[in-house]
Amino acid sequence: MDLKNRTIIITGASSGIGAATAKSLGRAGARLVLGARRTEQLKEIASQICQQGGVAAVLPGDVEDEGYAEALVKLAENEFGGLDGAFNNAGMVGDMVPVTEMSLANWHKTLATNLTSAFLAAKAQIPAMMHRGKGSIVFTSSFVGYSNGGLPGMSAYAASKAGLIGLVKSLASDHAASAIRVNALLPGGTITPMGGEGDAEIMAFVANLHPVKRMAVASEIAEAALFLLSDRASFVTGSAMLVDGGISARLI
Repeated sequence: MDLKNRTIIITGASSGIGAATAKSLGRAGARLVLGARRTEQLKEIASQICQQGGVAAVLPGDVEDEGYAEALVKLAENEFGGLDGAFNNAGMVGDMVPVTEMSLANWHKTLATNLTSAFLAAKAQIPAMMHRGKGSIVFTSSFVGYSNGGLPGMSAYAASKAGLIGLVKSLASDHAASAIRVNALLPGGTITPMGGEGDAEIMAFVANLHPVKRMAVASEIAEAALFLLSDRASFVTGSAMLVDGGISARLI
């Protein structure tokens, strides 16, 4: 999939799915604007992309900040002349406890990181893409926000990811006439720091939930993001694309 000279923002790019997608997009020729909170890790990913012949600018920050969403777009415009796509991937799981034991602070933090940040990103990115004449936005949701089979202790996470799917469908409907596609990517359990990487007991439990009896590697999810951002997905908008090893088929 050729994304040569396309300018794409990626948040949560310092590790996991975000980092793997950044590397895949860099190999496909995209010009990248990478965002994450961890400055040194973000710079290291950008360095690896540039060493492989790619182009990447970095801007550390917090996706909960409206000014940060706007600053990422301005960097794309100032460095590369505009914005063609975005992979809004940053997220968090939060405290995995029942609602009766959950703090209001954790509820607000999880929704702010996973859902309000998506609103802020879209608000900043869509006008830039309209100026460009078209665009593609992908948000990372989760099978947890889609399946009818709830997982214990994940109420805040599930609510935020389900809300994200609803937001994506509305954004897709609102902006299809402007040639802006908006889709949600729903990974299954993936071997990342947020997905329990390094904890053999957690990884074995999560792997066993999937019919394929394993977790995804980040590069498998990156391939799906690459497809949705490319012209090969030109008729795909408003979708909730499952890349989950069959786990939702089991839980529905």
